[in-house]
Amino acid sequence: MTTAPFVAVLDYGSGNVHSAVRAVQAAGAHAELTAERARIEAADGLLVPGVGAFAAVMEGLAGVDGVEIIRERHAAGRPLLGICVGMQVLFSAGTEHGVRTPGIGLWDGEVVPLRAPVVPHMGWTRVAAPAGSRMFAGLGGEHFYFVHSYAASSGPAGALTTTAEHGGRFAAAVEDGTTWAAQFHPEKSAAAGAALLRNWVASLSEPPRSAGPNPHAHEPKDTV
Repeated sequence: MTTAPFVAVLDYGSGNVHSAVRAVQAAGAHAELTAERARIEAADGLLVPGVGAFAAVMEGLAGVDGVEIIRERHAAGRPLLGICVGMQVLFSAGTEHGVRTPGIGLWDGEVVPLRAPVVPHMGWTRVAAPAGSRMFAGLGGEHFYFVHSYAASSGPAGALTTTAEHGGRFAAAVEDGTTWAAQFHPEKSAAAGAALLRNWVASLSEPPRSAGPNPHAHEPKDTV
C-alpha cells in the first residue's frame, strides 16, 4: 500500500487555514497544521497559507522562524506551496497603504496595489498558464477564485509564471523548481483548484532537487 505524502501546513497565526488543510487531504496527502520545525523538516511538502496584510503575515512568519524555514526549504529544492499572501511574501517586498515591508526575498520583485476600477479583486478569473506548466497539467483556461488587493506585476526571471487580468496583467501563479505559489485560493476554486492540488501532491513523491537555473539562494537586500 502506498503511503500518502505528508504535508505540513505552516501555523503562524494566519486565520481560516483549515479549508486548506482539508483540501490537501482531499488531494491525497496527510496534512497537519504545525509550527514545529521537526515536523516541517519531516514533511514531503510545506504549504504556506496567507490571509490578511503582507506586514502581518511577515510578522507572524518571523515569530515561528518561518522566514528561515522557507528560505532553507527553497534552497534545498524541497517542495513548497505558497497561497495568496503566502505567495506574495516570497517576493522582495510588499507595499500596502504606502508602507513598504521587506519580504522573504526568494524572488526579486515587489507586491503593489492593483490598478483596477474595482478593488479588491474578488471572484472567479481565468488564468493563462505557460507551456510546460506542471502546476496546471491537465488544466486549460479554467477560472480560479481570487480575493486580493495587491499583486506582483510579473514573476521572477527563470521561473514559469501564470498570469491573470484585473485592471492589468499580474502574476497569478509561479513555478520555480519545486517552489510553487498561487495568488488565487486553490482550496476555494472547486474542481480546478482540486486538480491543481492533486498535481502538487503528486509532485511530492519525486526525489529532492536543488533549485533550478535561477536558485535565488543569495541573501536578499532587505531582511526582517
